[in-house]
Amino acid sequence: MTIFAIESSCDDTAAAVVRDGREVLSSVVSSQVARHVEFGGVVPEIAGRMHCEAISLVARQALEEANTDIADIDAVAVTAYPGLIGSLLVGVNFAKGLAMTAHKPLIPVHHLRGHIAANYITHPDLKPPFLCLVVSGGHSHIVEVTDYTHMRIIGRTRDDAAGEAFDKTARTMGLPYPGGVHMDKLAEDGNPNAFTFPVPKVSGSPYDFSFSGLKTAVINTIHHMNQKGEEIPRADMAASVRRSVVNILTDRFLLAARHTGHKTLVLAGGVSANSLLRRRMDEICREQGCRLYYPALPLCGDNAAMIGAQAFYEFQTGLTADLSLNARAERSIEI
Repeated sequence: MTIFAIESSCDDTAAAVVRDGREVLSSVVSSQVARHVEFGGVVPEIAGRMHCEAISLVARQALEEANTDIADIDAVAVTAYPGLIGSLLVGVNFAKGLAMTAHKPLIPVHHLRGHIAANYITHPDLKPPFLCLVVSGGHSHIVEVTDYTHMRIIGRTRDDAAGEAFDKTARTMGLPYPGGVHMDKLAEDGNPNAFTFPVPKVSGSPYDFSFSGLKTAVINTIHHMNQKGEEIPRADMAASVRRSVVNILTDRFLLAARHTGHKTLVLAGGVSANSLLRRRMDEICREQGCRLYYPALPLCGDNAAMIGAQAFYEFQTGLTADLSLNARAERSIEI
């Protein structure tokens, strides 16, 4: 089954052609980073306008690179939720129009389910059940994947996501947007023990995350040093923040794995590209005899290939939508 997929949940306009949920025939991503960098983050209205400008060209390029035509596509898939509502609406409406005119089924896909499915492309041998840590700028979840379309949230952030903690710290340090990537590179040259930050815990919820207090502590430390006229050792600060965030993520994830009995562990989302998180999980899983999977780096960020991969499995359950499909800024992965 060949699926044409669209992703526009935030600031990347993407289209892809995916066969049978595992084989990527084409994947095109138009990034808006250069436009948003002057604001230090994504401006929703600008993002929506830029999606409108790019989506037709991106869709055409994806079909051309796959050496196919919409007539030969079996279905159209689109990220319908969650995300920036203005951005989502561009993709959803484009997909609805394309599906209607081409007389193809329309498959709505949850963005976070797509991030998990990126692993099916990188690892053709991966099959549920497994436990997945989904970490990005807006989400931090521990998800039990019992099969391709049945998922249960084991833990989640109660406030800020891990990626937001990275991005806000980077911005305070004067690093360019997107901050998480620059933080990771800078941290490689720093001392991870130079600064000590609090490790927030959620009482009564051992698998849940909280990064707000950590983020505030880091920002206050930076501001205090600035006020005293002290030079901030940026590499040491980046390394210390990265160590703190990764320790929190791995501790909660591994605790959930022990208590649920899962030995197959998966990373997904933009923060799954973090080099320390990958190294730490690699080491721990080797020691504990767990199997670890994470996406190829180009599939960690937002892309349409992952949406096409998940759409294949959603379609197997009979999930399709009609022209009443609407985008939603929030929706649980457990749908």
